[in-house]
Amino acid sequence: MSALPACPACQADYTWQDGENLNCPSCGHIWSASQTDSSDALVVRDANGNLLADGDSVTVVKDLKVKGSSSTLKIGTKVKGIRLVEGDHNIDCKIDGFGPMKLKSEFVKKN
Repeated sequence: MSALPACPACQADYTWQDGENLNCPSCGHIWSASQTDSSDALVVRDANGNLLADGDSVTVVKDLKVKGSSSTLKIGTKVKGIRLVEGDHNIDCKIDGFGPMKLKSEFVKKN
């Protein structure tokens, strides 16, 4: 019996096969058994280690000074519809009252 691959969404090892598909009981992700390894996919985790995806809503977990401005992004600020990008600041978003901004994933938590 061959070992099944870990879930590409949450990296759990408890995958099981159902016909042509593989299933993850931890996060509910279903993918094709013939699907190639998605090692080039962008993996971004929040401050608690939860996997983030495009379109998620997050909350800021620390007061952040906004570069080039005298204002501060306060703890508890909610951000909707994030977009994941490559780089040091790996979240692109638009925050009400601040405008477009780049955030580091280590300063947010998934809602």
